[in-house]
Amino acid sequence: MSNLGTAAETLTSLGPIPKTMRAGVYRDKGVVRVEEVPVPEVGEGEVLIKVAACGICGTDIKKIFQRYVEPPQILGHELAGKVVAAGSGVRKWTPGDRVMSFHHTPCGRCFYCEKRLFSQCKQYKTTGLTAGFTPNGGGFAEYVKAMPWVAERGIVALPDDVSFEEATFIEPINTIVKAVQKARITAGENVLILGCGPIGLQLLMVSKLEGARIYTSDPIPQRRQKSLSLGALESFDPTSGKLVEEVRARTDGRGADAVLVAVADPSVVTDALATARPGGRVLLFAANDPVTRIEFPAAAVGIDEKEILGSYSAAVDIQDSAADLVLGKKLPVMQIVTHCFPLDRIQEALELAARPTAESLKILITHA
Repeated sequence: MSNLGTAAETLTSLGPIPKTMRAGVYRDKGVVRVEEVPVPEVGEGEVLIKVAACGICGTDIKKIFQRYVEPPQILGHELAGKVVAAGSGVRKWTPGDRVMSFHHTPCGRCFYCEKRLFSQCKQYKTTGLTAGFTPNGGGFAEYVKAMPWVAERGIVALPDDVSFEEATFIEPINTIVKAVQKARITAGENVLILGCGPIGLQLLMVSKLEGARIYTSDPIPQRRQKSLSLGALESFDPTSGKLVEEVRARTDGRGADAVLVAVADPSVVTDALATARPGGRVLLFAANDPVTRIEFPAAAVGIDEKEILGSYSAAVDIQDSAADLVLGKKLPVMQIVTHCFPLDRIQEALELAARPTAESLKILITHA
């Protein structure tokens, strides 16, 4: 380990930090280019992480392919790697530590934090992980910097027996656990998951841990089969026109206790309400962009008393318990990884994630 800077206590690192790095820079709608950019400079209380792996999230796809954020930016927030430098004042982390990092961390003191609405906290909305440009995660780069509030409370240590690829699931699994808790899923309940992509399959894994009876729906046969291999009792083709009939036939004519929507298509919400029993819960996980508008029959809520719930991002108060599901290998997360691309092929990886094939599920960007 070497010391850099004007004083020994200014910065500790594993060795010389390069001045530039490769990064996938979002430059225009649907366009990410691999460019040489500056490595973020580390200041007081900050940590520099060399990225080993980063998952592609559906939110990344929406931002890039629908241009929901303005370029240039370096995205990617499901990341894991190794600490290579720590600024003065950092006590929890030293160069060489294997870690994953969240990109949002709440203040813990405001009105919303006191209400457990951490994702509505002003500090939470201030992204604290960056590889340059407007901070937006930065995992699609060789190095990212964690700002002081993230370095203090938003980084998780990785044991040696957990790969960096596995660790990329810690952030998304946290969001999944939060959603399952929000939907109040309990043992013995009948739960329908609409969509068997990466998010739907993670919702399945966590709901199964709660002891629920899981049914799934997806138009792609291979995805339906994957859900069965992960523990779904049955999986239905929503294009058959019989989804409501099939679900009611297995629930004494009532419908599902909870329906988890893992598809961004607003028309699926109609199916979700139709398959939920009176008094049941519909949780919208994938409908999280600023453009989509959703219509539904008012009687489903006003007369049948069905609840429509939302869940967004991660929760800091379940950070340790949710991480343990991955670190303790209690979820078969790697079973849904179908592709790993090097950073140089990030455009190809993103296009596959945006237009998935029958064989593709979770896609990771990995560094040698």
